[in-house]
Amino acid sequence: MNENENQNNGRSTSRRGFIQSTATAAVGAHLAMRQQFVQAAPSTNDTLRVGLVGCGRRGRGAAIQALKADTHTRLVALGDVFEDQIDASLKTFEQYGGEVEDRIDIPKQHCFAGFDAYQQVIDCVDVVLLATPPHFRPHHLEACIDAGKHVFAEKPVAVDAAGVKRVQLACQAAEKKGLTVVSGLCWRYDALARASIGQVHDGAIGRVIAMHSVYNSSRPGKEWPMRRQTAWGDMEWQLRNWYWFTWLSGDHIVEQAIHSMDKAAWAVHDEPPVSAVSLGGLQARSGSELGTIFDHHAVIYEHANGMKHFHHCRQQSGCANDVSTQIIGSEGVCEVEKGIIREPDGNVTWKYSGPKGQQMHQAEHDEMFAGIRAGKPINNGDYMSTSTMLAVLGRLASYTGEKITWDEALDSADDLSPPRYDWTVKIEVPPIALPGVSTLS
Repeated sequence: MNENENQNNGRSTSRRGFIQSTATAAVGAHLAMRQQFVQAAPSTNDTLRVGLVGCGRRGRGAAIQALKADTHTRLVALGDVFEDQIDASLKTFEQYGGEVEDRIDIPKQHCFAGFDAYQQVIDCVDVVLLATPPHFRPHHLEACIDAGKHVFAEKPVAVDAAGVKRVQLACQAAEKKGLTVVSGLCWRYDALARASIGQVHDGAIGRVIAMHSVYNSSRPGKEWPMRRQTAWGDMEWQLRNWYWFTWLSGDHIVEQAIHSMDKAAWAVHDEPPVSAVSLGGLQARSGSELGTIFDHHAVIYEHANGMKHFHHCRQQSGCANDVSTQIIGSEGVCEVEKGIIREPDGNVTWKYSGPKGQQMHQAEHDEMFAGIRAGKPINNGDYMSTSTMLAVLGRLASYTGEKITWDEALDSADDLSPPRYDWTVKIEVPPIALPGVSTLS
């Protein structure tokens, strides 16, 4: 457990306590629990039944990657709140042949639609791939761990502070049970990024004095058009347009830009910042149905030693795009995605020369299943929780215009959940946040 034990004892979770691993708990008690609950490793030829929860494009990709990662995997179950998403997935899978064709074996009775589909998938598989809109990740992850299932969890793992804390506790439980939890923060599995961050950790740029992470991209208009049909109630309308609603996506700073922030967090060993202040707003998107998310954020995170992490993200078409991370040290600069280190005068002192052409989305599944087979489960819970909370903190700073501390954000009443999950529930669309007027809950 962390230094504050857990979220049920009424005490707050501090910045320092948040990053404490379960390994810091009483060693004897921890080992006893692990021996009691540890998941036995399957033999080399045992079939691992895989189920997908969330049948959108990313989920379908993850399912194929899981099958390619291990020749003794079989995709046996699909779950989504919408039946048409399941049908679309089945059609997609029909196009795959070769090495995975005979391992896609999804009987009709294992296609589950509705709000409880996740539990029905969990009940008939060994490994669960979670790829629903991020709002649902904490609850689905908890259910997987409670049932003793290995998990691949797409990023981000929550949309608010309440969800992040639930995920952290679920991952601690997974550690005790010997269960795998692999994160969809795929850059952590990229050979070039690993080498770049390894150089930073080994002191190649000296002391880290600043960081700059960027995720500037076009508006995903063709991929995510806002639409509504007359027959749709509030829940269906917002679920089918989930990207544009903060309670479902967390805003693009959480859903997309988390990748760039995660690389910066990785460089400083996932030490959370002390506070954040931000400029953000909605400027280039218009129309009668805007949703609730901003189209730009510019966050300054400050760490305990005074070091600042400058983050920019934007979704505006017709503008210069950039996805990059620079770690600025006292003796040089690491350009993470380029695999380059430069001295202050610009001279290149290191350049990545390792394997190229690696597909990091595939690598995360390769390592996940290899770990399961070897009885050495991977648990990415600490960093996927920290990076998600980092992005949530940035959004809160943007929405309010206030300087918000890590502890204030984590201990806030930031919980975006609707009153209930059904097709008739009324979900009012809140006004778009107005910095200087909107406040931290």
